[in-house]
Formats: sequence, structure tokens, C-alpha cells
Amino acid sequence: MRIGYARVSTNEQLLDLQLDALRKAGCERIFTDQASGSKINRPGLADALSHLRPDDGLVVWKPDRLGRTMKGLVDFISELAEREVQFCSLTDGIDTATPTGRFFFHIMASLAQMERELIAERTRAGLLAARQRGRVGGRKRQMTPSKIESARKLLNNGVPPQEVAKNLGISIPTLYRWVPASSR
Repeated sequence: MRIGYARVSTNEQLLDLQLDALRKAGCERIFTDQASGSKINRPGLADALSHLRPDDGLVVWKPDRLGRTMKGLVDFISELAEREVQFCSLTDGIDTATPTGRFFFHIMASLAQMERELIAERTRAGLLAARQRGRVGGRKRQMTPSKIESARKLLNNGVPPQEVAKNLGISIPTLYRWVPASSR
């Protein structure tokens, strides 16, 4: 069975073009959503997936109807393949039921994997270069050595911890982390 899925992002957009193409492609059931592609909760897609059985096919007008990123699309189609469900994109000619469609999908998957690895490689190189320049990641520390010394003096003079934290612009847990009671 061929099950269609169509999605538009806004109320101003129409599903007509997608629905006509899915009907022409022989979809027996068609599910729809009106939601952004970045939304995880898409009831129409969830319904479509729940109706798919092994040897069925999920048909979309374009792959971007399923998600925004190549990695997301590749992961989604891989999950379909694990369920023995075929995928067909009408405008791109992708059909995993054919050898050519599976080949094209594997090329897409390889490119997505390479993209992930290149991003990770660039991130590691950027972090290393920053460390070599003396920069470290993370937030700037709220407690400077002068603030720590001020906090100790105030606490030793009997000022309540809540007031010390408020005066220094920090939280009480931060105060206790940097000036534990045992060090006063």
C-alpha cells in the first residue's frame, strides 16, 4: 500500500498541489499536517507512520516535507528501511523500492555522514586553536579573586551570607562553592 504525507508550514499555504500529486501517484491514504518542518510533534506524520506495514511505501511530494536537514532525512529514511518500508519522493525521483533509488539514497547518506564528520573535525580544530591562544570554553567565572576576598571579609565580620551574595551579585550556592564554611 502507498501512503502519502503532505505538509505545509502556514495557514496561508495550500496542500492542493501536494495532494493532487499524491493521488496521481496512487496513494490509498493521505495524511496531512499544517506545521513547521522543525516541529517534532506532527500528528499527521505520526498517523501515517502508524499505518505503514512492511512492504508499504511512504510517498511525499518533496523530501523537505519530512524535515529540514539532510541528516534528519537520512535518519528518517533509515528508520523506514529498518521497518521494511519503502520511501518515494515524487519531485526528486527517489524511490527506495528500486536499485537506483537505493543507490541515490546511500549517496545522500554518505554525504550526510561526511558533513557530520567535517563539522566535528572543524569544531575540534577550532577548540584546539582557541586553547593554544589561552582561551578556554564555558562561561566567564562570576567569582574573581577580589570578590572571594571581599566575601571572606564580610562573612568573618558577621554579615549574613544572603546579604553577601546579594552585594556581590551572585547566588548563595555560588558563594558557598567559592567560600565554604570550613575555610572562613
